[in-house]
Amino acid sequence: MPGLKHEKACLPPVAGVDEAGRGPLAGPVVAAAVVLPAKGVPRGIDDSKALSAAERARLCGLIQARGIFGVGIVEPAEIDTLNIYWATMKAMTLAVDALTARLGCDPGHVLVDGNRLPRWSYAATAIVGGDAHSLSIAAASIVAKHTRDGIMLEHAVAYPHYHWHSNKGYGCRHHLAALVEHGPTPIHRRSFAPVAAAFARIAPDAVGAAPQPAPDANHFRA
Repeated sequence: MPGLKHEKACLPPVAGVDEAGRGPLAGPVVAAAVVLPAKGVPRGIDDSKALSAAERARLCGLIQARGIFGVGIVEPAEIDTLNIYWATMKAMTLAVDALTARLGCDPGHVLVDGNRLPRWSYAATAIVGGDAHSLSIAAASIVAKHTRDGIMLEHAVAYPHYHWHSNKGYGCRHHLAALVEHGPTPIHRRSFAPVAAAFARIAPDAVGAAPQPAPDANHFRA
């Protein structure tokens, strides 16, 4: 279970950051940044992948009510332009920027799930498997995943063939079959191979016309 060992070693306020949605073929990548309260931390916070959807929803509400949070969202078209790595870095930067606006100051330290950090001015530490070790990162993972799942459930109403109500945009069997039968939607990521192949089946020039990953991402602050 995650704890506060890493947080106690840092200058407060300490923010945890995590993302959801790096791997799906459709939908945005979403990051969240969370500063937990000094008292009244909700019980049961864990890596979001270890929790049911109902438990994530319950904990997300408590985390947002008792803590301070920010969310960053990068949509599919920008993912295709930047590539998924840099889009994730940008989503994390947007999340911490939003958190900072609510805090009224920069966080003393930012704990980030993973082994890389965005290009930002915040003092930060990357922690591999951070959502299993840091309570703040685990809280951020819950907010990020619950937020993204809600977005995909809304899209599932408009595009029922792709089964996003259950797969949330990941390339499961039903999603891949629908991609072949019905073609891509406006929220599919054109730079991802199965989607690029689907565009190619519709129009041979589609893949060549699709936005390509940026060779350098210095043009944005992340």
